[in-house]
Amino acid sequence: MKKNKKLLILVIGLVFLLTGCTKQFKAADGKVVQDETTKQALVENILCRPVELKKSYEKAIKEKKNDLDKLLEEGEISKKEYKEKTNNLLDLEELPVCTKMSIVEGGYESIWTSIFVKPLAWVIIQLGKLVKNYGLAIVLITILIKLVLFPLTYKSLKQSEAIKKAQPKLNKIEKKYAGKTDQESMMMKSNEMMAVYKEYKINPMSGCLTSFLQIPIFFAFYEALYRLPLLFEGKFLGLHMGMTPLAAAGQGDWYYLLLPIIVGLVTFFSFKMNKNQQANDQMKQMNMMFNIMVVMIFITSFSMSVAIIIYWVVNSLLGILQNLIVKKRSK
Repeated sequence: MKKNKKLLILVIGLVFLLTGCTKQFKAADGKVVQDETTKQALVENILCRPVELKKSYEKAIKEKKNDLDKLLEEGEISKKEYKEKTNNLLDLEELPVCTKMSIVEGGYESIWTSIFVKPLAWVIIQLGKLVKNYGLAIVLITILIKLVLFPLTYKSLKQSEAIKKAQPKLNKIEKKYAGKTDQESMMMKSNEMMAVYKEYKINPMSGCLTSFLQIPIFFAFYEALYRLPLLFEGKFLGLHMGMTPLAAAGQGDWYYLLLPIIVGLVTFFSFKMNKNQQANDQMKQMNMMFNIMVVMIFITSFSMSVAIIIYWVVNSLLGILQNLIVKKRSK
């Protein structure tokens, strides 16, 4: 159990240490620049050259340059700061055409970007060219990743089934020590519960590991997708992949609002099937955290691009399918 706790802490730490940063394009006044049509925030550190979004980028770059000129003229920034900021302005002509981008485009940036984000972005482009649709490419890559992680997922789901079988004994221990808070009782309770875990070959932390291990993969997808402008210029099942449900609804396309509902439902059922049903306080807190996450993801999905929603929904549906397979085999 201690070993798994250390592994869990390591995974969470790696997420924050290795995850790169999708830089939103900001004007000189610090406001995030959005595409006029999709209301999607423009990304400054894109990996390749935009086509349909080119005008939005050119306009944003020009306005930022004019704002910097004005700040220099008014003495708000020094010449050194002005030179540094103008030199760092995005140059679209230096970027490669998306469909011709290489896996090592732009040279080394960081461990996260060079080893995870760029190769993943390259795979998305190549598969998209092969199947003639980048939304379908996202679906296929999500399925592939799920298949690769299935052995780990299968082990975790079997642990959940074992916990359900051990639940009567665990509940009995909880009732036995209800209201007892002295150290000796707590130690005896812990020992008795560990004995049950050992009897049913249960590792209490394994149910959480799969969820946390998917976090780095989600962030890699998130960054790769947002740094590929061609994904926001295409369509999948008639939906503009760069559009957010809120922006689409604002333009009269109310059917886009079905997407957050779908996200909320698949996330709820995915989390529900992965919950441990233990009655102890630790698991109650964990289950409460999952419920809060469902609500947060539902709210956030209104401002997610369709491309990200595609990944999230497919990933969650596959998770539900894996759960059903394990439950059927265990019976």
